[in-house]
Amino acid sequence: MKKVSSVQQLIQFLTKVREEMLSKEKAHQEILDHVHTSYRESARNLLHYLTLRTTDLRPVQEKLSTLGISSLGHSERYALANLSNALYHLHLLAGTPKNELEAMGLSFYSGFPRSRRRLNKHTNQLFGPEKWKDHTRIMVTLPSDASTDYDLVEALLAQGVEIVRINCSHDDEEHWAKMIWNVHKAERTLNTHCLIYMDLPGPKLRTGPTKKGKKNKKAGISLSQGEVLYLYREPVKGTSAKKDRPAQISTTLPEIFNFLKPGESIWFDDGKIGGLIEAVDEEKALVRIHHAPLLGGVLRANKGINLPDTTLNLPSLTQKDQKILPFIARHAHMVGYSFVQSAEDVRFLQEKLASLDRIDLGIILKIETKKSFRHLPELLLQAMQNPKVGVMIARGDLAIEMGWERIAEVQEQIAWLCEAAHIPYIWATQVLENLAKTGQATRAEITDAAMAVRAECAMLNKGPFILEAVKTLQDLDQRMDAHHYKKMASLRPLQVAVRFWDKN
Repeated sequence: MKKVSSVQQLIQFLTKVREEMLSKEKAHQEILDHVHTSYRESARNLLHYLTLRTTDLRPVQEKLSTLGISSLGHSERYALANLSNALYHLHLLAGTPKNELEAMGLSFYSGFPRSRRRLNKHTNQLFGPEKWKDHTRIMVTLPSDASTDYDLVEALLAQGVEIVRINCSHDDEEHWAKMIWNVHKAERTLNTHCLIYMDLPGPKLRTGPTKKGKKNKKAGISLSQGEVLYLYREPVKGTSAKKDRPAQISTTLPEIFNFLKPGESIWFDDGKIGGLIEAVDEEKALVRIHHAPLLGGVLRANKGINLPDTTLNLPSLTQKDQKILPFIARHAHMVGYSFVQSAEDVRFLQEKLASLDRIDLGIILKIETKKSFRHLPELLLQAMQNPKVGVMIARGDLAIEMGWERIAEVQEQIAWLCEAAHIPYIWATQVLENLAKTGQATRAEITDAAMAVRAECAMLNKGPFILEAVKTLQDLDQRMDAHHYKKMASLRPLQVAVRFWDKN
């Protein structure tokens, strides 16, 4: 009797969750109606999964496993089907007649194969046909030299690179056109195919110029813990501290001063140097450095600035982005949407692409800020109005924004949501970076690369040993393919799911 009581409690619990899933789906039919037909079932599953993850399922997990029934882990791609199957088997254990199960709309669903086919279909639509089953595509960022060094481009494609990335924060249309010409030439020479991905620069916040260094040394300003740095609104030459005043530097986006507040954090150069904003006036912000290398750090021009605590109401699609978008529309297969923040941002890009007659251009949502992570469900649902959608987990900026201690958790949550939406994702930032730059991989980055090949695509950055890095990643992909198994999550409530339903 005790066992039956436990089964009945599980039935009641899961029935309530299932009814909530179906209710939320019905209430949001208008959203589903606007999604592209190839993503209709995927959007429905995303809503089901978001509903599932607002519930604390940890107390249920062990009980279901004890009964030999799916514990709901690893059900991202088919959330309702998996939960319904668990309910179906619980009812059978409780002795519920099959005709009553049919009246409840319960039967055994084969959800996993169908969901896997959907993800594979969307992946192939975006990244092209797969070379072997479930393999991870490799994307490589082209250096500026790729505009003049044809041999490098041919070597990359010969090694098996399937996607090349052009970072539009650097160079110009003339250089990009030469890179693309070399890619197409290599395709013809090797009788292969390579997709072109181009990143919009977005409102990337960077440091301004610094004074030239002495004796051919690279220009930069020295900063140590406890030191004060003046961050100026208007352009100034960056200089190290002097007897009569602190170190100073300016920024490429003076409009951020409309949003800065004392008490907020600021980070420079991919988190190498950090500080706290202590005061802000019309002219400058006073920053107290609290994080720097032990012997002091050097901050150079054109280095990234992150403001994880500041709400920056800046357009994700800048004037520069809009100016170069026609070039991207003519030449690229995918466009990377940098610093996208909201569904409205996605809609604006979709409208621009429609005006250029390129609604078929793949849209890659780059998740690199707190706001983009928190709004990820809305971003996905809006992007799914297009036929080709992907997500890039931009771990560099995201780690600074969310905090280093949270990046492992956050990147997993992004991956889960992408799985639920049947949307392929790109594992990016520092993949085999030491190997690409020095020719020697660290043990830690090999482990990280083994995680990267769980994704549908992994991105490598440029370096003198990039071919070795590509080969290593390909070997890892083939070796890990036979071992892949995503461990069961404990399924505590996801705040990103709770926030979505609170707003909707």
